[in-house]
Amino acid sequence: MKQVFLIHAHQDLAQLNALLSRLADPDFVLYVHLDRKWRVDPARVDARARQVLPRLDVRWGAYSQVAATLASLRHVLAHESAFDKLTFLSGQDYPVLSNGALKAALAALRERELIDAVPIGPEGWPAGYRYQYFYREGGTLPLRLACALANRALRLAGRTRSFPAGLRPYGGATWWSLSRPCLHELLVRVDLHPALARFFRSVLCPDELFFQTLIMASPFAGRVAGNYRYVQWPAGGARNPQILVEDDFGRILASGAHFCRKLDGSTSAGLRARLDAWAGEGAGSVNEGLQHPTTPVRP
Repeated sequence: MKQVFLIHAHQDLAQLNALLSRLADPDFVLYVHLDRKWRVDPARVDARARQVLPRLDVRWGAYSQVAATLASLRHVLAHESAFDKLTFLSGQDYPVLSNGALKAALAALRERELIDAVPIGPEGWPAGYRYQYFYREGGTLPLRLACALANRALRLAGRTRSFPAGLRPYGGATWWSLSRPCLHELLVRVDLHPALARFFRSVLCPDELFFQTLIMASPFAGRVAGNYRYVQWPAGGARNPQILVEDDFGRILASGAHFCRKLDGSTSAGLRARLDAWAGEGAGSVNEGLQHPTTPVRP
């Protein structure tokens, strides 16, 4: 069945085009959103990709990441009436499996939603600070001052913000593969509950909580099965994953992941060549694609 790949990119045209070239397949539909800040000529992007418009300005750690994703999803669902899953990628992701093996792995996981969803809290992911205080990226000076004053008042009172009523917070990696019915349900919930967007506008890195929380509160919660991505986080709580290089090839294959990240156009050239050669040899079996990878959630 048809698979859709939605790629959000903000830099590194060589890496983006390499990713698009690897995913070129009659059964794959490719969509790309180019960050408005990126001064790239859209005509230089591989013509096999359909570009999502309008281009939005996306800021790390801010609600603009969620807003851009929702806008892209609405664009895709308006143009694609039937597909199995939409796989959400960054421009610095790269396939581990060949297209044939990826099709087989996704078909075998057709009844699953491939997203990391870890409960937020002391016994899960200790990331409650992301929503317990107000966060504001950019905006006017009065808005930033209002957030600072509100946070000071909360701390003086020994209090924190509460999560929206009826929802338990979940978090995980931004990148996922979700079925069309699940995405439709998610967008319906967003439209029915505009207060959710208002709350998440003042959350730190809401893209790592928003989709997980809504899906785990939906009828699709029982279908969640991890996101099958390989990522290496540096020690010390760095906010960005390590750039993967050729020496990481063995660990990537052993992970059972469908995709790995982050790759760089020049630094990761050797790794891309190894992965391309592996794909040319068949890129493993369906069973290898079904191994559940160990993907640590970032601090």
